[in-house]
Amino acid sequence: MESNNIERLLDAYFEGNTTLKEESILMDYFNNQQVEDHLLQYKPIFVGFKAAKMEQSNREFKLPETKASRSYQPWRYAIAAVLMIALGIGVFFNSQQKMSQEEKEALLAFENSKKAMIFLSEKFNKGTEQLSYLEEFTIAKDKVFKEK
Repeated sequence: MESNNIERLLDAYFEGNTTLKEESILMDYFNNQQVEDHLLQYKPIFVGFKAAKMEQSNREFKLPETKASRSYQPWRYAIAAVLMIALGIGVFFNSQQKMSQEEKEALLAFENSKKAMIFLSEKFNKGTEQLSYLEEFTIAKDKVFKEK
């Protein structure tokens, strides 16, 4: 019966469907018990896993320093934020054009001209509305007095 259970666990193990508890059952079976003949082919796998688990190194390793291992220094971000804000304000104020007196007068004259053109346009539009009545009159006159 135990052989059937071990075979089922091996199938699940090679499919990647075992839990840690089931894998420890397999490790115990292949490392501590008498293995049946038809399962002997799997014994080196689990004996090798046990040997690899027991390996230790006496050599010291020094890992290269990464960004994550450096100490966190929030003041660097604060300084960068202040500099970016100052730069943004400076660019904003320098981008505002400083107009000379002559340019201000020209701008005022342009605005006055624009107002005059709008006024004139409104009056012309009102006049063209009156012309539509004239067009109606002409059509009616042509109907009454047919030219021969």
